[in-house]
Amino acid sequence: MSQLKNADNGQEKLLIDVGSTYFKLSTNNSIEQHFRDFNKSIIDDLTHKCGHAIDSFDKKDIHICSSANGGLSTLIIGVTNSFSLKYATNIAFNSGINIIDTLLFQNIETYSVPSDLIDVVIITGGINSNANNFSDDLFRYLAKLTYSNIVYVGSECDAQLIKDNINDVVVLPNIIDDRLHIVEDDLKEYLTNLYQQDIEGKEDIKDLYDITDNQIFSTPYVVNKTLPFIDSKYSVVNPFVLLDIGGATTDIHYSKDLVDENIVTENEYDRLVFKKLGVYKSKQSLIFAAKNNEFVYELLMHLKVTENIFEEQSEKATKILMQLAIFLVLCKISHYKKAYVNLKLLSVNSFVLTGGITKVLTVEEIEDIISFFYKKIMNSDHNPATVLDSNYDIWTLGAKGKAACQ
Repeated sequence: MSQLKNADNGQEKLLIDVGSTYFKLSTNNSIEQHFRDFNKSIIDDLTHKCGHAIDSFDKKDIHICSSANGGLSTLIIGVTNSFSLKYATNIAFNSGINIIDTLLFQNIETYSVPSDLIDVVIITGGINSNANNFSDDLFRYLAKLTYSNIVYVGSECDAQLIKDNINDVVVLPNIIDDRLHIVEDDLKEYLTNLYQQDIEGKEDIKDLYDITDNQIFSTPYVVNKTLPFIDSKYSVVNPFVLLDIGGATTDIHYSKDLVDENIVTENEYDRLVFKKLGVYKSKQSLIFAAKNNEFVYELLMHLKVTENIFEEQSEKATKILMQLAIFLVLCKISHYKKAYVNLKLLSVNSFVLTGGITKVLTVEEIEDIISFFYKKIMNSDHNPATVLDSNYDIWTLGAKGKAACQ
């Protein structure tokens, strides 16, 4: 990373990303990466390995992003798939939030109740001239949930009903305007601040405020802010897909012209997250998904291994899991699997790979999987360019932008 200067006073910044498996530091001279020691607290491990850099900067010049708290788990309840659920999902993903499920209100009586604690429930639906979008079914369902926060961003005609029946609900302006366009700023700010509060409530990450005076942002949020500037550093041709495959989750960031029904927002790029496709913390979930994909055994044969690789603890096994993660994610965003969005993958010009995968696979090993996917799933010889963020510093472009704004 080149020297990073504040737009006003030319002061150099120290950028730190605390991931689920690695620490990353960016100074004017280098990028440092350190595998985390999970026997130590985050702050102790960070200062032990990177104290020389941290001590040379003032707290006001240190900017931190983190995904180490796992992000916020979110349940969205909406009135329609085409507007309320789609809009709220888009805003949540691009705020760095992890969605565990979306519920269509008209079918709420048939939905199972998540057993885990939900960080935030989002309720939305209807334009402001439309009332009576919800009934007592909503309140009965919510009474069965365990959640920490709840926010209403639907029709203002139903706001009082929501306030009267839901304790501690936060009511924000409707995310749907009268022309059926998305209104994202209020909910996005709420979710970003909620992530901040979540960090402050977790001792391990809260301690990071001992070394910075600035707000700690969600790493996926920062990466999403990076994408408009990515061609300043990498040979990336739009439209592109960025795959951020790490230890706990896999994030997808993609050009909006890869979807047919673009939501009109300020963002040029949208995000998806798959919480159970990481290679370390969610390894067993990844293996489970692989065993349930009808093409994986053929892929294992192509890679000249057997399913016994799932039981191995070796560098080769980690490589295979990384390659499987790429394949499974591409399946999830293709026509092969119905997901939140199916991308026009035959229109992709570039795949950008970042995250922990950059420490494990070569460009050739990645291209092999992408080629297999296109031939097997897409029945195509399409060959997008593959760009590997080998220095793992794409996130610094977004962090630089956040530092300049503070």
